[in-house]
Amino acid sequence: MPFLSRMTMPLLRSLPAERAHSITLKALQMGLHHTLGLKPALGQEAMDRLACQVWDIKFPNPLGLAAGFDKNGEVIDPMLSLGFGFVEIGSVTPRPQAGNPKPRLFRLTKDQAIINRMGFNNEGIAAVAARVASWRSSVRAHPGVLGVNLGKNKDSEDAAADYSLGAARFARISDYIVINVSSPNTPGLRALQSKDALRDILLRTRDSLQGAADSPQGLGADQTDKAPPLLVKLAPDLQEQDIQDLAALALEGVCDGLIISNTTITRPDTLKSPQSRTNQTGGLSGAPLYEASTELLAKFSALTQAQIPLIGVGGIRSGADAYRKIRAGASLVQLYSGLVYGGPESVGNILSDLADLLQKDGFKTVQDAVGVDVQYYAKT
Repeated sequence: MPFLSRMTMPLLRSLPAERAHSITLKALQMGLHHTLGLKPALGQEAMDRLACQVWDIKFPNPLGLAAGFDKNGEVIDPMLSLGFGFVEIGSVTPRPQAGNPKPRLFRLTKDQAIINRMGFNNEGIAAVAARVASWRSSVRAHPGVLGVNLGKNKDSEDAAADYSLGAARFARISDYIVINVSSPNTPGLRALQSKDALRDILLRTRDSLQGAADSPQGLGADQTDKAPPLLVKLAPDLQEQDIQDLAALALEGVCDGLIISNTTITRPDTLKSPQSRTNQTGGLSGAPLYEASTELLAKFSALTQAQIPLIGVGGIRSGADAYRKIRAGASLVQLYSGLVYGGPESVGNILSDLADLLQKDGFKTVQDAVGVDVQYYAKT
């Protein structure tokens, strides 16, 4: 671990979690990532092995930053500079939103986990879209893909209208769009995961996306009539019938991919940290979510017959963790909580180890390994 990283990580962990996160964002905006010098030094063979193509989009590698870290699109380039192949910002709501009362973010250090009840705090689509458009038009030193995760305002009575509005605004300046109907911190949001409610949201949002992509007044510089892929982020706490219904819905073609999964409202008996015993409400992420989210990922891969790209997220801390999710059906994977505990150098470590594991098992590309263990999960 570089010297500055060894110095800064203990300091940040000594601060309240949300305060530490705010300082991290400011430091990245000021260029701390350049000082740390953490961009992974991968050889050309490893880079070629990790490069992948999903939805006709070229990803430098399959490891992305999950939504929640950069809600307002403030540090897209700094995070790409750490080695991420893609960055997902948000969740972004139509109107600015303060979120839930503080404190609302808690570390479970003994469990390598986090509990959050942020409540979609963000600056709103106008401010975030302007920032993203500026980034798009700038000279960027770091290649990578940008996803935008959309939420609904807490007091909105028409969820589909909120998602459609966000999709239209980001259609020309994002590489993919995510509908977040699975955060446990907005009242009633998870009810939108019912098959009929979600179908309505996706159909209306897709129409809005295509309409914006076709418009000559699009915000971005990319003059194309092709709408970006539309994904849905699902909860890990779905009932069996919900899983069956949502897989069938995805096969109808109303979306282009699924993210498996968001945070969980369950509290495993294995949790050891004091915060886990104080009845903190909110979503649990990190290591305790890994097994359940990976099994759910494999289940969706089997039910959708590998016809729909999946992004695996939940508890990844190592190259081996990422590799296992890929073998369970993930075309791409995402990291957030693991970054909090592993530090920024964990990105390079994961990529290096992942490339080695692919080579060891004789896979020339990431795509070759996607879903090879799905049948194993089906039998267990």
